[in-house]
Amino acid sequence: MNETFHVEGLGGEHVLQGDIPVHGAKNDTLKIMAASLLFEDLVAVTNVPDVTDVAALAELLADMGVHATRTGRNLSLAAPTSANTTLDTTRAKRLRASVTLTGPTLARYGAVSFPHPGGCVIGARPIDLFIEAFKKMGADCTTDDHHYHFVARDGQLHGADMFLDIASVGVTETVMMAAVLATGTTIIRNAAMEPEIQNLAHYLAACGARITGIGTPLLVIEGGSLLTARGKAYAVLPDRIETGSFAILAALAGRGVRITHCDPQHVAALLSFFSKAGVSYHTDADSITVQAPTAPYRSVNIRTHEYPGFSTDLQAPMTVFLTQAEGEGMVFETLFEGRLRYTDDLVRMGADITMFDPHRVMVRGPRTLTGRNLAAPDLRAGLAYVIAATIAAKDSDIHTIEHIDRGYERVEERFRALGVPITRTQEK
Repeated sequence: MNETFHVEGLGGEHVLQGDIPVHGAKNDTLKIMAASLLFEDLVAVTNVPDVTDVAALAELLADMGVHATRTGRNLSLAAPTSANTTLDTTRAKRLRASVTLTGPTLARYGAVSFPHPGGCVIGARPIDLFIEAFKKMGADCTTDDHHYHFVARDGQLHGADMFLDIASVGVTETVMMAAVLATGTTIIRNAAMEPEIQNLAHYLAACGARITGIGTPLLVIEGGSLLTARGKAYAVLPDRIETGSFAILAALAGRGVRITHCDPQHVAALLSFFSKAGVSYHTDADSITVQAPTAPYRSVNIRTHEYPGFSTDLQAPMTVFLTQAEGEGMVFETLFEGRLRYTDDLVRMGADITMFDPHRVMVRGPRTLTGRNLAAPDLRAGLAYVIAATIAAKDSDIHTIEHIDRGYERVEERFRALGVPITRTQEK
């Protein structure tokens, strides 16, 4: 049954206060789930968020023969000796992260077939880089109307030296995992450096993988045999996108909000913009406290970039922030050409936003937003709508919140604890 968020707008009042905890990062969780295929023993994972993307990938792994058991925030995964290497079409199309299964599956079992992966509709997300990388590692690729089919030519992948035209998170992670079981040395140049990649790489190395250059754009992986966890648990990182989104909400509507169980260093780019905009905040080792403003916020120009730059996943919430700041701010989305479509709905709410092209908009503020009926177009813009509805005059109903549930665990309960008047209702 479809569900809706009903939000009673606060009309710009700074009334939210209290603590809001950050949960485990779904993007970190999904990658260790895929990496479990590289292990000969059971992989234990802690701090696992209860979000639908995690459940969807668990179902996809189960189809392959992986045994998964979840207890609370803990997850254990045991890969089979032989697996079903054809990914279920319906399940795989439900989430983009399904493509990360391809590397470890191909490396361990010698073959993999998969449909074009799904996920949010935020512009072109081609898999050309994946195909090119697997071919360089010794796999043959064929396609039909429904699937890509990869087979390792001699039953095993081989190390390769490759430069990524784009510092892609998914390609970096997938090739790194494949390289762990390949023969010889794999070099990934212009590798992505996101915290989730580093966390995964450090864990694989602790379990027997030979990886150097972790946290740099140059990764070198010496191929070897199956990994062994030996009881070492994988601790999922706090979700840096939750951290940043909650901080933006606090800046717009809070009078003393502390974001807990987070790593402030992971959102250093956002905090830098906060300082320029005049947001009052302070940090400690695992929290960020945002105070009520003492003067109007100043607009800033935002340009998304690979980590450690400003995250594309925080672009939509930050655009909402700019609607309440004085002056003009340019938002330059460098990664996905479809990710600014949501701004049409912000304009319907009263925002002054001009789109120059699919990658750039100008936001003029401050403007009073008014509640509307909205349909969440994707995961990140969906939460931005919740933030916009919170600061708006009048009420809003946000539909298709299954997009939001993909990555944010019962976010309405955490928002309500701060004072956001939000309820989840069943659509009639």
